[in-house]
Amino acid sequence: MNAKYKIDTEENREFMHNMTQDLLRFGSRFPSPSGSSYYLGDDGTPWTDRPRETWITCRMAHVYSIGSFLGHPGSEQLADAALKGLMGELHDDANGGWYSGITSDHQILPNKQCYAHAFVLLAASSAVLAKRPGAQKLLEEALAVYDLRFWNEEEGLACDTWNTEFTELDPYRGLNANMHTVEAFLAVADVTGNETYRIRAGRIINRVIGWARDNQWRIPEHFTSNWAADLDCNIHQPADPFKPYGATPGHGIEWGRLIVQWALSTYGGDAGSAALYLAAAENLFCRAIDDAWNVDGIPGIAYTTDWNGKTVVQDRMHWTLAEAINTSAVLYRVTGKERYAQLYSEFMRYLDEKVLDHVHGSWFHQLDGNNNLLDTVWPGKSDLYHAFQATLIPYHRVDVSIALAVKENH
Repeated sequence: MNAKYKIDTEENREFMHNMTQDLLRFGSRFPSPSGSSYYLGDDGTPWTDRPRETWITCRMAHVYSIGSFLGHPGSEQLADAALKGLMGELHDDANGGWYSGITSDHQILPNKQCYAHAFVLLAASSAVLAKRPGAQKLLEEALAVYDLRFWNEEEGLACDTWNTEFTELDPYRGLNANMHTVEAFLAVADVTGNETYRIRAGRIINRVIGWARDNQWRIPEHFTSNWAADLDCNIHQPADPFKPYGATPGHGIEWGRLIVQWALSTYGGDAGSAALYLAAAENLFCRAIDDAWNVDGIPGIAYTTDWNGKTVVQDRMHWTLAEAINTSAVLYRVTGKERYAQLYSEFMRYLDEKVLDHVHGSWFHQLDGNNNLLDTVWPGKSDLYHAFQATLIPYHRVDVSIALAVKENH
């Protein structure tokens, strides 16, 4: 295997560093005049006819806050632009919280999403670390809204979607929003020192591990209002970008990394307590890889499988590869098992040969089962978040959130 793809080689570090810088350059045209993020096209040109969504704007605030720690020119201004959008047109001054987004003709996208609000927490946390103006106030408001509207203390889980006025709660419950809530809560705890949020993250994780263990380590994604798994959700629309049918191996992989981060940050040197969670993380990662990686003889990670591990949607989404790179590296760091280093190398090679756009920059966001470019779910290259983090997480501390880990290292 080429040294460029092997973890801890100088060649791989250089490969990662160059991708980090290229991604930061690629995304620099995201801000609209009001700060909210345009959806980026194949070459980084803003698609101004698409809605400017809160979750994308948050991701860009997060990325360029980290970019400021790396000394990338212009990152502070780009982070500030995204924060301007979050404190401006994306914020609901009448009802509180954040709109899902704004259309190109300045109409409000309806509903208040837990998913988007979790990303507001992440963005604000990173911006506080970067000492960006207004970030502390943004974080305080985001926490107040999230605690009031989305967190259920009795259940130890978050709900999913309200109407715009926060008067009607959708009965759907989902783990995608809860997964990004864990990510956000860990960042909040790291930045503020308020361990309440780390404890909450652990409560979510315990529920998820229980559901996964009872389901051969394939995580149910969709639930009813009383948290009964809806295993047939979207069976007739299996490639839905946010609520796909069946198991999503990429999420099993991503949960694995978050569980490691939480366990090590919670238990530290308590090997016995942490070991239970590390084992769960390995089970989730290995199940996902065994089900979805290279399963049809063609490199890539299938988007979804049924509940027996059979591929349903064979398309390859860039974010699943990013998370596979992250989690293989993290598991190698904490276990020393050579299998994870080998998989990391395979993922790196696949990235370089198929997913990295060597002409226009960034990563192709969707490929079909034969690794041909596809745009049915994710046209263009909406944002930098997954790809950017995948260039950093393998070489930073695994027990803290990536923004803090990068800041500590620079």
